[in-house]
Amino acid sequence: MRNYFLAGLLVTAPISITLYFAWLVVDYIDSAVTGLIPAHYNPNTYLPFAIPGLGLLILAVVLTVVGFLTANFLGRMMVRLGERIVARLPVIRSFYGAVKQIFETVFSKHTQSFREVVLVEFPRKDMWALGLVIGKSAAEIQITQKATVPPEELYSVFIPTMSFTSGYLVFLPRKDMRTVEMTVEECLKMIVSGGIVMPTTKPEAVTDIH
Repeated sequence: MRNYFLAGLLVTAPISITLYFAWLVVDYIDSAVTGLIPAHYNPNTYLPFAIPGLGLLILAVVLTVVGFLTANFLGRMMVRLGERIVARLPVIRSFYGAVKQIFETVFSKHTQSFREVVLVEFPRKDMWALGLVIGKSAAEIQITQKATVPPEELYSVFIPTMSFTSGYLVFLPRKDMRTVEMTVEECLKMIVSGGIVMPTTKPEAVTDIH
């Protein structure tokens, strides 16, 4: 009976928790978006029941329309005008510029950021942590390596924590990393689960990058 109970828990718990979080997201977007719709345009006003996912559908349509409008000449002019206005606002311009750069980097088809999983010695020697390679470091960081002979190119590596809402940004040369034949998804699952969810990668897949 105990084995059957645990088997049933293993089957139903992941599905139930996933559906619960999906419902929370849909319900939050519905409440935020449908509240902006005038009552005489809101289908929920006339129907005896609420339409789940209506706000999510409206948000998807609005984002698609905005993307379509900004793809033409007039839309690009309006975006540039809006960015020039934001560029004149202190504090806000810095925040907007950082957020825009992050989204452009993440959603770029040609970006190599967060595509490579490595092992680095962190926070001390002989203690290893999983990290995601962002790319080559900025010139201001690279200049610190000119004293080494020969100069070593530094790479930015993000070391996430279990919550993945925080982490550490370190700068390392390639020789101090070990590549791991693990997908980013497998890496994140392992970190968020506290090491409970292990990847299916073979142990010999870990090698020195250099």
